[in-house]
Amino acid sequence: MNYYHQDTVLFLDGQFVKAADAKTDLFGQTLHYGYGVFEGIRSYETVNGVKLFKAYAHYERLNRSCQLMGIPLDYSVEELVQLTYQVLERNDLSNAYIRPLVFCGANMALTSPSEVSVMITAWPCEQHPTLKPARVCISSFQRPNPKAVTVEAKVCGLYVNSILATTEAKRRGFDDG
Repeated sequence: MNYYHQDTVLFLDGQFVKAADAKTDLFGQTLHYGYGVFEGIRSYETVNGVKLFKAYAHYERLNRSCQLMGIPLDYSVEELVQLTYQVLERNDLSNAYIRPLVFCGANMALTSPSEVSVMITAWPCEQHPTLKPARVCISSFQRPNPKAVTVEAKVCGLYVNSILATTEAKRRGFDDG
């Protein structure tokens, strides 16, 4: 799946930029340690125009995840919601998947970040995907121990566990684990 094309615009650090021109530091803590937070939000075409699904709840969770992880976030929930609508409008999207990401700047030490970036991007997503029964299995991978990490935060690095479980399930002939 292509998540962007030559005209895709995203929000990054206070500006709207073409996705192909967006840059990040290769020494960021998110890339090296998974120290970042994200959300997944859907938008839908409605009779009243494009609407975000539970936008405020998603952005409140993003804010809470930042707080729990000690990642500074300098945007209010309202600002993030409005920026998201602008991303959708600039890309002429209605039924879309939106990915807000707060990622940490260059810091190879195991300390809280002093610089963070905020990105909001989106790509087309079917409004009502065809649902069919899924073949699922119990994975040999377990969720992280809640006393080992802050599992209530939606942290980038914690999703490696989900990738491993899904990959294992598919290898075994299932749809998901």
